[in-house]
Amino acid sequence: MPARIYRQSKPAGQSGLAGTRKWVFEYGQSAPRKQSALMGWTGSADPQSQIHLYFDSREAAEAYAQREAIAYVVEETAPRIRRPKVYADNFRYDRIQNWTH
Repeated sequence: MPARIYRQSKPAGQSGLAGTRKWVFEYGQSAPRKQSALMGWTGSADPQSQIHLYFDSREAAEAYAQREAIAYVVEETAPRIRRPKVYADNFRYDRIQNWTH
């Protein structure tokens, strides 16, 4: 399985953008995951599947993969659409939605 190069998305429960500017290089899964019969945990015999490398740019991550001769796939993130909101709009007289309280 090829390695993945992607940029982490913003956590849904938080408004901050910490950790979303770095590119992540994640090795592909080369051994199947198996579940432990005793504890029920999922594990793998592949230690590289746990390694995540962080790069400042996409080009640096691609250069690393090419230098180490690792097959990779780049996953582009969808652009964020930010709609500015103003608190005063909740009290406008020409609101589209009904005032409920």
